[in-house]
Amino acid sequence: MSRPSSADVRRYWNRHIHDLAISTHPPGTPGFFADLDQYHFEKLHHLLRLVDFDAWRNRAVLDVGCGAGVEVVRFARAGAHMTGVDLSEQAVGLSRLNVQQQGLRASLSVADGEALPFPDGTFDYVFAHGVVQYAADDARVVAECHRVLKPGGVALFQVYNRRSWLNLLSTVMQTPLEHEDAPVLRRYSIPEFRALVRRFSRVEIIPERFPVRSRLHTGWKGAAFNTFFVGTFNALPRAWVRRYGWHLLAICTR
Repeated sequence: MSRPSSADVRRYWNRHIHDLAISTHPPGTPGFFADLDQYHFEKLHHLLRLVDFDAWRNRAVLDVGCGAGVEVVRFARAGAHMTGVDLSEQAVGLSRLNVQQQGLRASLSVADGEALPFPDGTFDYVFAHGVVQYAADDARVVAECHRVLKPGGVALFQVYNRRSWLNLLSTVMQTPLEHEDAPVLRRYSIPEFRALVRRFSRVEIIPERFPVRSRLHTGWKGAAFNTFFVGTFNALPRAWVRRYGWHLLAICTR
């Protein structure tokens, strides 16, 4: 079987925009975007600690794989000179609606993270959350993010941790992971992730995304997860479980 191409990845994400099912409001409406923002930072609450949106005021920021524009809006509201790209035309369309409805400004376009349409050294900060693991060529995405950063600029990458609580739970409960049917879905060990971002001068890798109550999963499996697993896992000393977070984040300085 041949390796999936960027075209395969684009077709998939045009049909499967992330977290679309979380809202009962029609996609593109104010209620939809409000629900998406609430849910996004409910499950990814660590981003509010790890990403200082206000720090990038009047700085050039790029969101690679911007999706429906949740972080684009956060950065733009904080005063960043905001640019967002996504492989999916549908996602960029939603992101534009989100920005317009918030009365903000951002430059948004359809573009492949493996071939970013920007000169070298354009951005102070590159946010690439949830992109690398789905890309046809993960190393190329990292290289492009490095290229478009200014010297001393910072990039944030997020990937999935192979040695995580969610991988284990998915196997035991025989429950597929979200987007497991995507053309590409990689999981990384910490050493593999560190090797992927080795071109940066300084790298800090942080395991995150520990269990929180799910609003998407129902039935007995969802009840068991919310009632027993979440509480039990989070009662354990964090030092025991820290390395098993579902997400690995790399904060990288060029």
